[in-house]
Amino acid sequence: MYSIPVARSPFARPQAHTAAYRQVGIETAVADASPHHLVQMLFDGLVEAIAQASGAIRLGQVESKGRAIGRAVRIVDEGLKASLDLDGGGKLANDLAELYAYVTLRLTQANLRNDVRLLDECHALIQPLREAWVSIAPQVAVSQA
Repeated sequence: MYSIPVARSPFARPQAHTAAYRQVGIETAVADASPHHLVQMLFDGLVEAIAQASGAIRLGQVESKGRAIGRAVRIVDEGLKASLDLDGGGKLANDLAELYAYVTLRLTQANLRNDVRLLDECHALIQPLREAWVSIAPQVAVSQA
């Protein structure tokens, strides 16, 4: 079998180029997104981070697991929870704040215990919210037009 030589950049690892392009794509999507779409992106990122953490636990990749769970916690605390209007949002906003606090706790416990079941629980709690948020996108678009 023959192998084809791969040109290597002296400036960065090949994965770094992919990460850089991905980051530019994310930044462009954020800059152009509506508030509704930004929250949808947070939900999507959270689900992705939970899946990455679960895979890392299964593969014994402690560092990757920690990064993925750290990202998930930041999305919940600095994104989803921080975007709630606790003064004007009434009971729903307060209930979501409590749910997000619980999810953060369970993510932290999953990290400490290397417990995929806790990650599955977090996914099960977030997925219905994500689906509901996606389902109202058409109504939001009409109201913003």
